[in-house]
Amino acid sequence: MSYQQAEYKNKIRFGEDGDSLMMLIIINVLVFIVLVFLKIVYQLTYDKELYETLYRSNILDKFVLPADLKTLLIRPWVIVTHFISQDNVWMLVGDMLFLWAFGYLLQELTGNRHIIPVFLYGCFVGALLFLVAAQMPQFSHIDYSYKGAGAGVVAIAVAATVTAPQFRIFPMIGGGIPVWILTLIFVVIDFAGVAGYGLPYVLAHAGGAVVGFFYIKQLRAGTDLSIWMYNTYNWFTGLFNPSKKKSSGKTKRKEVFYNTKGQPVYTRKPNISQQRVDEILDKISQKGYESLTQDEKDILKKAAENETL
Repeated sequence: MSYQQAEYKNKIRFGEDGDSLMMLIIINVLVFIVLVFLKIVYQLTYDKELYETLYRSNILDKFVLPADLKTLLIRPWVIVTHFISQDNVWMLVGDMLFLWAFGYLLQELTGNRHIIPVFLYGCFVGALLFLVAAQMPQFSHIDYSYKGAGAGVVAIAVAATVTAPQFRIFPMIGGGIPVWILTLIFVVIDFAGVAGYGLPYVLAHAGGAVVGFFYIKQLRAGTDLSIWMYNTYNWFTGLFNPSKKKSSGKTKRKEVFYNTKGQPVYTRKPNISQQRVDEILDKISQKGYESLTQDEKDILKKAAENETL
């Protein structure tokens, strides 16, 4: 077994290519299945007039974000569960399709490590704006609740578009359609869909859009807003990782390779400057991904791999 295989076997890679995006989709689908199953159980158990009320009060309200702050204080976990909770099949299908499309594009352009941070930032900022708007006098008397991944999906869509607005999709149609056109269509459909529910929902999704824009601008300026998330994740998982016991004094590197007597087997020396990567990203923004030379594509891919190591 190689060193890389040994490490992978004992650690879930938070930033492994493809894992983050698919993990988000799978979690949303699984929670949807659970909620729909419970809804069917209530539907088969109670009368039509009663089952919806009981299902909402006993099940759904325990997952969604309430507008009432007092209720939120006794259900703090909904800050996390609300954006993976959806029991409307068409809302779920729409969110997951756009999450996959824009998430895949963002993954190709910036590497896989930014998918979850952008999504989470979008969801949390969206939730905060929803709560603030719901406290306004004109809305405070309405029993609002917020659920679904919409704000996070909008954040990823905007982030992917800001990274490479001229990136072209469907190249067989007149040389391709710039991704910003797809984003514009998505945003119009999305905001038209939530507008009927009220201003708090519109602000929540608008917050997601701002997050996606701000995140990429900060990344280009040299500030990676995902670092603390990965450090926290690695620290937390390290608490439960048997291979990191201090008493053993052994590492996978020593088990697989020869004993180096405390010296590292090799020292990683990155040979790609951040300035070079920024120049390539600027070129993508101006001319699209297809304008890159093969060497530039290789450099961008290698830089993304270095970030996930």
